Amino acid sequence: MESLIRSDDTWLLWAFLVGWAAISIYLEQKYKWAAKITGAVIALIGALVLANLKIIPTSAPAYDVVWNYVIPLAIPLLLFQANLKKIWNESGRLIIIFLISSIGTVVGVYIAFLSLKGMVPYLDKIGAMMTGSYIGGSVNFVALASKFEAPGEMVSATVVADNLMMAIYFFIFMAIPTIGFFRKKYRTPYVDEVEKNRSQGKENEAANYWKAKEISLKDIAFAFGSAFMIVAVAFKLAETFDHVIPEGRSFVTTILNGILGDKYLMLTTITIIVVTLFPKFFERIRGSQEFGTFLIYIFFVVIGVPASIPQLIENAPLLLVFVFIAVMVNMLVTLVVGKVFKFSLEEIIIASNANIGGPTTAAAMAIAKGWTNLIVPAVLAGTLGYIIGNYIGSMMGYLFSGMM
Repeated sequence: MESLIRSDDTWLLWAFLVGWAAISIYLEQKYKWAAKITGAVIALIGALVLANLKIIPTSAPAYDVVWNYVIPLAIPLLLFQANLKKIWNESGRLIIIFLISSIGTVVGVYIAFLSLKGMVPYLDKIGAMMTGSYIGGSVNFVALASKFEAPGEMVSATVVADNLMMAIYFFIFMAIPTIGFFRKKYRTPYVDEVEKNRSQGKENEAANYWKAKEISLKDIAFAFGSAFMIVAVAFKLAETFDHVIPEGRSFVTTILNGILGDKYLMLTTITIIVVTLFPKFFERIRGSQEFGTFLIYIFFVVIGVPASIPQLIENAPLLLVFVFIAVMVNMLVTLVVGKVFKFSLEEIIIASNANIGGPTTAAAMAIAKGWTNLIVPAVLAGTLGYIIGNYIGSMMGYLFSGMM
């Protein structure tokens, strides 16, 4: 049966994609129940319901545009603050525990893959996506889903499982600093300072970090102009290397082709290089994070479109087990190794959060807890996750595909 909105009704479909992404963001920021569900899941569920009711089509050229153009454009916009020198200089200590936590993610995903191999379809692609996602957040998830061409229904089911796991994860890590066992076993200087300030009647001003930004026409022009140029150069370079370096002739050429000929890895690399070489230019561009995040929300709408509700019910429970194993191992490795190397409990929590949820959620937790001095390091550590997550996720994807 043909859908109410046909696949060639391009303007109507774009009105839905962009409009529903905007509504999802509004609901998430306006209502507590929506914030708990997250805007990403609201975006996905709305598209899923309308597609299954035959109101919108399950495939259309407009959706292909999102995969082929919107996602690549979002990645550099979200990496404009990824200055490697600044990341290391301003958050060196947190970077160390962040990288340790990243190892926990890799180990966790590997164990989860071995545990469920043969039980979940396309688990090699899902493993790659979740490795990237749990070393930096949704930016890497989006890039790797596109790179490995994961089926839409599996991407949707993974997003649902991931967001449910994230809710459980945040509840646990928000509670840990209040539990006596952890207060006795770990140093808690930031918690102690917050409690001291409260006893003295001092207010925490960390919320000022999220004040609204002034964005000029020049900011918009430079943000999108730079992003388009970076994508064009990176994709053309990757295409050239893919043709020049023969794949499959030897192990070395195959690896080189996989690295230099991969457009998303090249996009990440080129962005990091230009941002590190010209930091002042990119730091002055305001609003790039907001622009990139909005484009990611449009992606979340699109991945809900091809999802079949029966398939979602069938696959989501097993995927929840997969992400549960990955996250629990990450938490365990971060807590144990962090204790051995005498990191504070707050540093451990923020580092794990920067891996699992990305820089935004890590900064939000630091703000919510009043750990003011950890806000900027949390953002920078999570931004490093944007950089390395794509590479590590790609590596795990190739490893898993050889094990299927």
